[in-house]
Amino acid sequence: MSAAGKLPRWAELALLPLINLVVALLLSGVVVRLLGESPWTAFKLLASGAIGSQEGIGYTLYYATNFMFTGLAVAVAYHAGLFNIGGEGQAYIGGLGSGLVALWLGDRAPFLVVLPLAILAGAAFGAAWALIPAWLQARCGSHIVITTIMFNFIAASLMTYLLVNVLIKPGQQSPESREFGANAFMPAAHEVLARVGVTFTASPLNLAFVLAVAAAALVWVLVWRTRWGYALRVAGQNQAAAVYAGISPPRIIVQAMLLSGALAGCLGLNELLGSQHRILIDFPGGAGFVGIAVALMGRNHPVGIFASAVLFGALAQGGSQLSFDLPKINRDMVVVIQGLVILFCGALENVFRAPLAGLFSRFGPADAKDAG
Repeated sequence: MSAAGKLPRWAELALLPLINLVVALLLSGVVVRLLGESPWTAFKLLASGAIGSQEGIGYTLYYATNFMFTGLAVAVAYHAGLFNIGGEGQAYIGGLGSGLVALWLGDRAPFLVVLPLAILAGAAFGAAWALIPAWLQARCGSHIVITTIMFNFIAASLMTYLLVNVLIKPGQQSPESREFGANAFMPAAHEVLARVGVTFTASPLNLAFVLAVAAAALVWVLVWRTRWGYALRVAGQNQAAAVYAGISPPRIIVQAMLLSGALAGCLGLNELLGSQHRILIDFPGGAGFVGIAVALMGRNHPVGIFASAVLFGALAQGGSQLSFDLPKINRDMVVVIQGLVILFCGALENVFRAPLAGLFSRFGPADAKDAG
């Protein structure tokens, strides 16, 4: 990037994404107006539905938990120079692993035994589902985008078969497993808070949120504070330099995708053990694809991913309130808002970079020199 296009680091990480977000919301307001509704009313309902009550906050953070797991999965692969589109399938198969542990041990072992085994199983199943695309990319040159997309469809077909023919609860029509034993239920946030004297409205928010935050901290340590993380970033930015430094890019590709798949595979902890308490068809609900936008908007950094996951969680929860109170706006309109946020914070993230850099070079040359 030329010097004229440089920004101070704080502007790069905070101001530019904020400008892109504001523009996306303004354009969303124009669409709402064209539908005959007040943009101000729509955004007030969106905000009140997401953060205007304890229940809304609980649902927002519940959705954000899924997006954190999948966003971190995308970010780890991205730092290795890979674009993992397979988070949906990896989350699906990872959830199968966690769900099988819950079905097997939910009424046989205490929760402190079930939880670590469910985490390990979810991570292992998700990593295993990412292994073949990783190996094909590392050894055969197959494009990771194509193979991970294909594996999403394979995962969906496999889960449909298992839930219709193998895991379905006897005597029912709906393709879902029996309910887990009570010892496999992830503690709900309102129940945990009640034990320490804090009253919080019941919602699906559960212990998996804490696990997602811990996963974000773990990714930060691994990627930015370890030798392996340094090798990961070098291989992702310049494979020739990585080879010269004694780093094996094929090995890094496989390792990064295994970690990426493991992170996505932990989504089932929140969705199955924390909320549904059974294995269902299509339980990821598109979170694997939303995770791509979350990672892009969060600049593939755990702190940014946390913030953008909460934003998309708020859009998901607030959109429910919006479609309920404004009859001319349905769930598809919420998808439009999400799409505009993705467009300006992802594909068009650099539209305002040059004008903003020009302002900094004109009014703050000292800051512009420190950019990077």
